[in-house]
Amino acid sequence: MQTTDVLVVGAGLAGLRTATRLAERGHDVLLVDRREQLRTAIRTTGIFVRRTLEDFALPEDCLGPPIRRVVLYPPSLRRPVRLDSGHDEFRVADMAALYEASVEGAAAAGVRVALGTRYAGRHDGESLLVGPDGPRAVRARFVVGADGAHSRVARDLGLDRNHHLLSGAEEVFPLARPTTGPPTFHCVVDPCLAPGYLAWVVDDGRHAHVGVAGYPHRFPNGMRAALRELAARAPGLVPDAPAEQVERRGGPIPVGGLLRRIGCAEGLLVGDAAGAVSPLTAGGLDPCLRLSDHAVDVLDAALRHGHAQRVAGAYEGATLRARFRGRLLMRHGLAQVRSRAVAEAAFTVLRTPPGRTAAARVLFGHGSFPDPAPAGLARTGT
Repeated sequence: MQTTDVLVVGAGLAGLRTATRLAERGHDVLLVDRREQLRTAIRTTGIFVRRTLEDFALPEDCLGPPIRRVVLYPPSLRRPVRLDSGHDEFRVADMAALYEASVEGAAAAGVRVALGTRYAGRHDGESLLVGPDGPRAVRARFVVGADGAHSRVARDLGLDRNHHLLSGAEEVFPLARPTTGPPTFHCVVDPCLAPGYLAWVVDDGRHAHVGVAGYPHRFPNGMRAALRELAARAPGLVPDAPAEQVERRGGPIPVGGLLRRIGCAEGLLVGDAAGAVSPLTAGGLDPCLRLSDHAVDVLDAALRHGHAQRVAGAYEGATLRARFRGRLLMRHGLAQVRSRAVAEAAFTVLRTPPGRTAAARVLFGHGSFPDPAPAGLARTGT
């Protein structure tokens, strides 16, 4: 029987940050992930927003050039709306390099990292892990579910689970030749091409990220076919991709807002497992970092003071969820747009000064995810 203070399941950005910061505070942490290498099966686009770049120290050599321009296209692709910011709004990370740097940092902080190890369930306070040497049982004071939108940890702990999901597919490849214009984030709002969300091309001068996302049951021929349609309809927008260098990504995106019950006496959820994704923009990197830091504060206090039963009260999503009401309503509205005619009509409004101001507020604003209140256990010290 192996024992540890905290078992973290999932070595994405949320799991890596939670594990590293807990180890830095002196706790014994075991981090497991079923992947043998973290550069495989990457699900996120790696687009970091200005608020994240300002508040968190990310490795500069893992970040692409700053992006200040966003161009919004209607289904016809005619008369797009261009928005330019006076700030560096986005940077696209090399997520494979970022994960590798992060796992090295976790190991240096004292985290015991077990890759190629699958979490197989929990029973009577013990977690079953299946790795290269076979199954083993681990008893942890707390389990952290950082295992994605379909979290098994959430199910085993009896916590809330995601039900409102988009699916996304993306192709990433180096540009055959550098682009001459400024780095640009192109977004196509077409309910037939990307039902309930959008298609995108991010050209930062070095790499192209070409993707679509939407409600999976509303794609007539699947997301890969939608990617091919995007390239066929907008050849000037989508660069040529060298087939042997294309990295394909994809996965579910929770957009139902932060879940209400995300913590209990046995553990808690972070990242996509907790629904920590902006309901409207589907951005999850900034929320996952902020919620992970909050989780670290709560677990650190509980480990030091032995008040496991108070974790649920100190770490709950209902209060934070209430601050997403506006974006949840806009998510619902976007989901109802099913015809290209309606989307074209919406661009009539977007082209007006108030429409451009509203779009800029969504795309360039700082309201993607609220900073959680200080953990009650940590604040009171009881």
